[in-house]
Amino acid sequence: MKKWITKTNLSIVLLSTLALSACSSATPTATEALAAATSSTATVSTTATTASSSTALKVSDLVTFDSGDDAIDWKSSDYTAIQLTGSSATITGNGATATSSIITITAGGTYVVSGELTDGQIVVDSQDDQDVILVLNGVTITDNDSAPIYIKEAKKAFITLADGTENVITDGATYTLADDTTDEPSAAIFSKADLTINGEGTLLVNANYKDGITSKDDLKIVSGTLNITAKDDGIVGKDMVAIEEGTFHVVAGGDGIKSTNDTDADKGFIAIAGGTFDIQSTNDGIQSEKQLVIDDGTFNIVSGGGHTQAEAKVEEQPGQGGGFGGRQTQDAQATATTSTETTTSSTDTDATATESTSTKGLKATGDITINEGTFTIDSADDAVHSNATVHVTGGTLEIATGDDAMHADVDLNISGGKINITTSYEGLEAININVSGGDTNVIASDDGVNASGDANTTTTETSTTEPTPTESSTTATTSTDPTSTATDPAGNSAPPGGFGGGQGSSQNALLNITGGTLTVNAQGDGLDSNGSITMSGGTVIVNGPTTNGNGSLDYDGTFEMTGGYVVAVGSSGMTQAPSDDSTQAAISMSYSATQNAGTLVHIQDSAGKNILTLAPTKDYQSVVVSSPDLVKGSSYSIYTGGTSTGTATDGLYTDGEYTGGTKVVDFELASQITWVNESGVTTANTGFGGGGGGGQRPSRNMTNNTTTDSTSDTAQ
Repeated sequence: MKKWITKTNLSIVLLSTLALSACSSATPTATEALAAATSSTATVSTTATTASSSTALKVSDLVTFDSGDDAIDWKSSDYTAIQLTGSSATITGNGATATSSIITITAGGTYVVSGELTDGQIVVDSQDDQDVILVLNGVTITDNDSAPIYIKEAKKAFITLADGTENVITDGATYTLADDTTDEPSAAIFSKADLTINGEGTLLVNANYKDGITSKDDLKIVSGTLNITAKDDGIVGKDMVAIEEGTFHVVAGGDGIKSTNDTDADKGFIAIAGGTFDIQSTNDGIQSEKQLVIDDGTFNIVSGGGHTQAEAKVEEQPGQGGGFGGRQTQDAQATATTSTETTTSSTDTDATATESTSTKGLKATGDITINEGTFTIDSADDAVHSNATVHVTGGTLEIATGDDAMHADVDLNISGGKINITTSYEGLEAININVSGGDTNVIASDDGVNASGDANTTTTETSTTEPTPTESSTTATTSTDPTSTATDPAGNSAPPGGFGGGQGSSQNALLNITGGTLTVNAQGDGLDSNGSITMSGGTVIVNGPTTNGNGSLDYDGTFEMTGGYVVAVGSSGMTQAPSDDSTQAAISMSYSATQNAGTLVHIQDSAGKNILTLAPTKDYQSVVVSSPDLVKGSSYSIYTGGTSTGTATDGLYTDGEYTGGTKVVDFELASQITWVNESGVTTANTGFGGGGGGGQRPSRNMTNNTTTDSTSDTAQ
């Protein structure tokens, strides 16, 4: 059972403050919606026990795609033809000149390019107020020492991929830059103006120097097929990356798709309306400096080589600290002095040249919203990671990860969709986790669902940052001595590694379940909250740990059960049940011996009505169930073994007839939370940690319950 306390970087708080200041009108504009979503990290201290601190956005809240973004009918318009001829070009029309192998466009207009340039460059340097439209009509352009397409200046630039054509852009492994004060261009297709890519053709980019496609302003991709192989990042937009449609195959030595503006509150987001994406990245698959909003699309993302390449995780046991300074293995706690994920501010609006070793699937400094789409994510690090809030309102996600499947520093809100987590260290993690809909299945080697963190805790990270040659950069993070102590909100000191994970720790965290289906198979805790759990609807099935150091249910505050259906099976050493102040009744059954996986557990009332028929997927010694059908004062029987003629969903039978089992015990539901063993009603587990009477968590050396009332004998 791991208790990580989530970090809130100083840089994120500064960013959020900027975002909040931008909100002024009653009806939010796209800019204000963006800022409001970013602000969730700044308000964490007041939202730790509320439903959510931000609103799920749609792509239309951030960016508009209109007819002006679409490819024009260039064949019916006036255009300048540029025929590449190997080492030079033949130009028919105005606005462009060829000097040896350099073709320079100096005026707005439409330019249709075809042919091959073996070692040269197309430069756009237009000073007028007209857009520049560059139609690639079957070209092969290679530049051995610079960007083959370099847009220095234009009101707005368009690259149109002519229908049915293949266009190949290749650069060299080294660039000859103007002087030592610049690092531009840095991509095979490099634009300092807003850039829109459209058309139904194919673009192949072989970026041997650094990035594939980079815009230092807005980058819109409306359509086309883009195949990009990049030494560093595949697709980069500083102020935004907005994708309406298209087919993308990206192999990147850095990030697959990224935005970089970390200073302007209304810029630096990624918005994807649709498309098909196949991304293989050494670092993050998609990484946004602000919001990441996905309305639809098909995504196949492998980051960092996939989950099999993840570093081995070491579960932290009570008393070892850990969590206040973030997620670290035991060895790393003693030695870690440098963070590889930093956010900096500088005299320029560019992000500094900090190279991240982050290997996440989807990652954002601001909120992540998934509205629809089909996702297959295999990541060495977190599959979905936000420094603010994650919203899942729809879509289908298949996730295999070497760390968290879904992590948010503030809120994780699941209101729809289907999430299948086949491999993870922890499944769902945030300060506040709200499940109101959807179908979520979690397999975790540690905690399945972990509401962890202290809303009043802010930590900093050290960083190794290299400023660009043209700017002096100051980091927004603060170097912290790893041997120094920190304090919790009450002023208590904590050693390096922090407050999380200690016995009886209580944090401002909340797991709130109001609907949907949640199934958990965890080797650590099944449902774990450093604070409290509330449940008023939905169905939860937990196949918890088989060792007594963890529990199927684990909370430090209270577990208020007012509705819904929960069944949790696992080991008995750390058994917790809903709190006594719950309005819905619950039963906690402990066996004297371990029951084998697949052995049915069945509970029925005195009239034979089914309360529970479950085939646990792992060995178990305790069963906790809360159902609207449980009535205080009524009598119940627990059976083991037998068969059911019904159809099981996640091991739970809701139909059919149960027969052939052995009665274990009869008892009366005398209290709201009734604890039972094979001899009858017994007392609740007691000990440190947890609250709410019957839900209290036992001490780790407790192995036996004390029987106080026997109401039945064992059936023959």
